[in-house]
Amino acid sequence: MTARPASLNREILRLAVPALGALIAEPAFLIVDAVLVGHLGTVPLAGLGIASAVLQTIVGLMIFLAYSTTPAVARKFGSGDHKDAVSVGIDGMWLALGLGAVLAVAGAVSSPWVVSLFGASAEVAEQADTYLVISMWGLPAMLIVFAATGLLRGMQNTVTPLWIAGAGFGANALLNFLFIYGFGWGIAGSAVGTVAAQWAMVAAYVVVIGRLARKHDASVRPQRDGVRGSARSGGWLFLRTVSLRAALLITVGVATGIGTEELAGWQVVFTIFSAAAFALDALAIAAQALIGKGLGAGDNAGVRQVLTRTVAWGAWFGVIVGIIIGALSGVIGLAFTGSPVLASLIQPALIVLAIAQPIAGIVFVLDGVLMGAGDVRYLAIAGGLNLLPFLPALWIVAATGVDGVAGLVWLSAAFFGVYLLARFATLGWRVKTGRWLGETV
Repeated sequence: MTARPASLNREILRLAVPALGALIAEPAFLIVDAVLVGHLGTVPLAGLGIASAVLQTIVGLMIFLAYSTTPAVARKFGSGDHKDAVSVGIDGMWLALGLGAVLAVAGAVSSPWVVSLFGASAEVAEQADTYLVISMWGLPAMLIVFAATGLLRGMQNTVTPLWIAGAGFGANALLNFLFIYGFGWGIAGSAVGTVAAQWAMVAAYVVVIGRLARKHDASVRPQRDGVRGSARSGGWLFLRTVSLRAALLITVGVATGIGTEELAGWQVVFTIFSAAAFALDALAIAAQALIGKGLGAGDNAGVRQVLTRTVAWGAWFGVIVGIIIGALSGVIGLAFTGSPVLASLIQPALIVLAIAQPIAGIVFVLDGVLMGAGDVRYLAIAGGLNLLPFLPALWIVAATGVDGVAGLVWLSAAFFGVYLLARFATLGWRVKTGRWLGETV
């Protein structure tokens, strides 16, 4: 049964507004780290840039724990089977714990080797390794939070994740300031504070979801078939994310080759992009939850309504975010580092980022639509196709040896221009064909 326009708008807002707050809180962890570490100097900030790229790559590869859990739970919820909906989400949390434990150990051991791949100076590499080794012990917590958030989103609840994320952000900021400046631990203090805040968030989710399981008589023990199903359904999303993270890592590698100042500048620019991406992704979260619920209820007409409305909102939301970034482009660098030189270096790149935001808004929504429909195999294939025009563009930037403001601008144009437009083309074509409606998992 299709919804009236006003009713659908309210439903989107009911899910998207709290999701926006929770999503902004996630990159806010990185922003707090960048601001506090940035005032320690350019070398620690550059080290944080490398460590953050590695961490975001690992965590990003596991993002399927949220993106596959949300539509799976939502389809069960839409069909009226709330007990199985909760069970599916809990199995995803157990899978997250197991994967996180393995990755934490492997990551801590291999950290020096991974950092060395970026070819940074010895001083920058030391800072990156210090932050990375400590942060690895927060990986299981990050992954559990992803799966737990996906469970609640699938149950059409985005308010609880907002409260937990907000409390986690506050704890992260206070602990980081205390450990970095109060205890004098430097970049290590930033990592310790973030890890502590992440595990506190896990504790909060365990309490909330334990109550939910009791309410719907769902088992909190891992179910072999359920865990396997979560891993299987997330496999294609894992491959899709591999292409996204490969694009990010190669871009960081090119920035490292340009110079330490440019690498530090790219860290600031990409941090703002990440914050904007999470904000724009709020509509994608609403689309995932509503489309999964609609497909579970067999309401394809309503699903198409959600598609049309969220894409339009994504474009306009992107315009607003772009205006904000453009207006603040002259002071963002000062806020992060207090350096007028670095602020001047990154301002043109931030303008490029601002211009790209409307396209980004549409791309993120289309991603959410296809995830909600379970069209994950196509998302994996499209991820590989998107690299075909992007990698040559990066090679040109690296080969020309351009540096300074121009180098950062061309690097931004490659990532925020060529790569985003490639994603827009592949996702837009798929949605236009209508095949995604017949590929639910």
